[in-house]
Amino acid sequence: MKKYNIAVVGASGNVGREILNILDFRTFPFKEIYALASSKSEGQKIVYGNDKEAIIKDLEKFEFKNVDIVFSSAGSQVSKKFIPQAVKSGAIIIDNTSCFRMHKDVPLIVPEVNSEDLKYFKKKKIIANPNCSTIQMVMALKPIHDLFEIKKIVVSTYQSTSGAGKEAMDELFYQTLDVYKNKQLVPKVFSKRIAFNLIPHIDEFLKTGDTKEEKKMIDETQKILDSKIEIFATCVRVPVFVGHAESIFIETKKKIDLKKLIAKIKSCSGLSLVDEKIDGGYVTPDESAGEDEVFISRMRVKNDFNIGLWVVADNLRKGAALNSIQIGEALVKKFLK
Repeated sequence: MKKYNIAVVGASGNVGREILNILDFRTFPFKEIYALASSKSEGQKIVYGNDKEAIIKDLEKFEFKNVDIVFSSAGSQVSKKFIPQAVKSGAIIIDNTSCFRMHKDVPLIVPEVNSEDLKYFKKKKIIANPNCSTIQMVMALKPIHDLFEIKKIVVSTYQSTSGAGKEAMDELFYQTLDVYKNKQLVPKVFSKRIAFNLIPHIDEFLKTGDTKEEKKMIDETQKILDSKIEIFATCVRVPVFVGHAESIFIETKKKIDLKKLIAKIKSCSGLSLVDEKIDGGYVTPDESAGEDEVFISRMRVKNDFNIGLWVVADNLRKGAALNSIQIGEALVKKFLK
């Protein structure tokens, strides 16, 4: 099997470290891995897999001429600056930021949902990884849309602090300690206290009243599944370290057949149905941490055309790193032989 030189941009971050671990665990066919980050992380050692090590190189000084595939997860502004350079050097980019997601010539891919769109990567040599909340939602929606054609979605998210980075996780940790110590809490990463609280605000507000995170979920879901689906989203940050949850209400055009839907979900790769009508017969964000699947629970049919779901996934794995690597695996298998 042919092997590829890989660069991981943002290797020192939560998602970058997860990418390195999963590349090793899934035995991705790499020859050389370059761990890249900002100059402040240059020279640091990253241990990944069971016994692998990588020394972080300064992204500003790095030349991509020997790189075949780049996994980028260092933020939209970093992608905007360095991805054109990497493409010019001959690399193919799998970008885990919002920078190129809505570009008409850049495919936005969740392999289990729309792998057929991967062929369009040749136009720009860039493939976009969707937002973490979008990924787990479209995974759950795909079998419903295939069978009954979705008309409308109302979704509320419960997003962990890891989605905002390590500093956000640290803020939750130290604020929690400070609550018990009766110390004054001064939010730095979040707009309000995150410990023992919920914040209905992720990313910047737009003139419409939506936040950018909510707009991402709407636009990306329409690009991946169907531009005609009406979507209303409310994104909430919760005091959880890892794992996003979503409460989704769906209206369909065709009558819902629950038996047919359950059979379809069980046949879908990457989905796990855990839906017992008993205490604890559902999956929580904590239980999703470290898992690859997207979990569906609390499935309730209100009438012939309405169904509700509780959807949970590890936002650092399937919501980011794992999905990126699955894109890379599909790319290697179908287009880079």
